Amino acid sequence: MRSLVLAGGGMRVAWQAGVVRALEEEGLTFDHVDGASGGIMTAAMMLSGVSGVEMCDRWRGLSASAFTSLLPLHEYLTGPWSLPAIGDADAIVQTVLPRLGVDVERMRRSEMAGTFQIVEFTTKECRALEPADVDLELLAAGMSLPGWLTPLRRGDEVFTDAVWVRDAGVAEAVRRGADEIWLVWCIGNTPSYGEGPLEQYVHMIEMSAMGALLADFELARALGRDFTLHVVAPRHPLPLDPEFYLGRISSDALLAMGYRDAHAYLAGRSADGVPKDATCTRMTDPPVSVRITDRLRGRVGADEVEVTFTVEVPLAAPVSEGSLVGALAIPGEGTVYLADGAVTLAAGALTYAGTVRRGGREVDLRCTRTLRDDPGPDAWGDFTEAMLVIDEDAGTVSAGAGGVARLLASIEPVGAHGLMQRADAVRRFLALLGSVRV
Repeated sequence: MRSLVLAGGGMRVAWQAGVVRALEEEGLTFDHVDGASGGIMTAAMMLSGVSGVEMCDRWRGLSASAFTSLLPLHEYLTGPWSLPAIGDADAIVQTVLPRLGVDVERMRRSEMAGTFQIVEFTTKECRALEPADVDLELLAAGMSLPGWLTPLRRGDEVFTDAVWVRDAGVAEAVRRGADEIWLVWCIGNTPSYGEGPLEQYVHMIEMSAMGALLADFELARALGRDFTLHVVAPRHPLPLDPEFYLGRISSDALLAMGYRDAHAYLAGRSADGVPKDATCTRMTDPPVSVRITDRLRGRVGADEVEVTFTVEVPLAAPVSEGSLVGALAIPGEGTVYLADGAVTLAAGALTYAGTVRRGGREVDLRCTRTLRDDPGPDAWGDFTEAMLVIDEDAGTVSAGAGGVARLLASIEPVGAHGLMQRADAVRRFLALLGSVRV
């Protein structure tokens, strides 16, 4: 029996849709899926019959603001010490879950078994509820992080997010007899202890999540239950929810990151899986880098295309060590993602390269911006166009009017803390670009 266990991660679980798409393309199927916290959204979509491709399409059409639902005004007037939460789950129930294609009746008819980790606060129990036991309000309650969203009160019971008890339902998969478990993990896990209330709040979630996961491993060992563990996780922690909400990272970029990270694991996976210990979700801190988003349109061969690259350029290491994800949209064919990617910045050119899946096969993609400065005052205007090659077709794509300004406006420091470090990262990146222009 094969189980898919989807851990939480807030709004950034858009990343999981890219993972699911890659797993489906690999031909992997699952007998059981479990969702905890934000992972409830992905599990509910799967049980509703939403494919990985459709998941990505639905996430692209969902803005971060769709998650926002404020309390009645009088609640805020009570003052911060009496405030029940920052908001409520009404937007998740009324907007987010329907737009993501979650259909409770279809979930109940699904041939795949499913469970959702939801805490009942009065007893402090973490319950693994099946589709027959839930509705949209209960699913939303399972994502209502204390302090951020109000819990769901039904009679004498109070339902809320399970994150402080369990953030991945490995124990439920073991209880059901899974001999192969695929854990999709998007909670950060690095040795670094950050400063400030937001980072430390996230650290508490990380400690709870990892503590419960390790306890599940110990329980399985104590019961003599062995299983093969596969873990798909990002190399570096994903951007936190505020970055998504403020537009510093897009759902498209998160989807592309999930697709890339799943492909990276699939390409190198062992039949024996990974160790069932604290290293299985271990990540590294990103180097001080700058993230940029580059959007280009044009004709390549017979197709009108739109390509979006999200690039993290390290400032203290070779640019080739940077990360690249990308999405290629072709009318009539939908959107495909880079399965891998590399970026180089040298010899007067910025080059993105990777592979995409078209027509059931992997083809090469390469995009080159020449950092030339033709005579005249339009230095940055010369940076507007690029050459895009997809398989054997080539064409010129352009950022369009104001495209370079949009690219520069997208600059977001990564791995830099505090105003001074962030400002210095931007300065160093602009100097790096200038140093390779010709």
